[in-house]
Amino acid sequence: MNSYSPTQRTKVRRLGKRAVYDKDAVHAILDEGLLCHVGFAQEGQPFVIPTLYARSGETLYMHGSGASRMLKSLAQGLDLCVTVTLVDGFVLARSAFHHSMNYRSVVILGRARAVSDPVEKMMALRCFTNHIVPGRWEEVRQPSDQELKSVTVLALPLEEVSAKIRTGGPVEEPFDIDRPVWAGVIPLRTVAGDPIPAPDLVPSTPDFDLSRVER
Repeated sequence: MNSYSPTQRTKVRRLGKRAVYDKDAVHAILDEGLLCHVGFAQEGQPFVIPTLYARSGETLYMHGSGASRMLKSLAQGLDLCVTVTLVDGFVLARSAFHHSMNYRSVVILGRARAVSDPVEKMMALRCFTNHIVPGRWEEVRQPSDQELKSVTVLALPLEEVSAKIRTGGPVEEPFDIDRPVWAGVIPLRTVAGDPIPAPDLVPSTPDFDLSRVER
């Protein structure tokens, strides 16, 4: 199947025309994003924690210290909600009410499992590293056995998934069109700054190629 099947929990009801279930579109959002927010409830207390992630096929991986409360809780099979949002532009209208943003967002519901297989765990860490900088895993020292043991990795299947996308300019009331105030879209994008080298680089170290992190 090329699309995720909407469920009672993932069907977009408000502004349903913005709903997207196409897998390629969802994957593109996840692959462009860097940070997700993980929502869960433990003993009646809700939490929303920002964390890094990486996608491999139909699995989203999250990782962190083995002492992480979030990872320990989610490894027990708690229901969770993962969101990823990319802001593409400010949408400025001639009325305050119709100001908006262009965005692409993904919501994933489900339960994660702890990755215990060392081969899958190493593969997931490779995904994390190369999600930040493609090819980085292949040029740096890879984790030692002790480092691998100290990290918890969770795998969340991409099963209950929906995306929502807004594009285009502002919606205006007809009586506001003649108002002499600028309206339109201010595009936004994430841009990498000039690399700041570590002070202890060996003299033969090549410069970092910024094009590797362009999104």
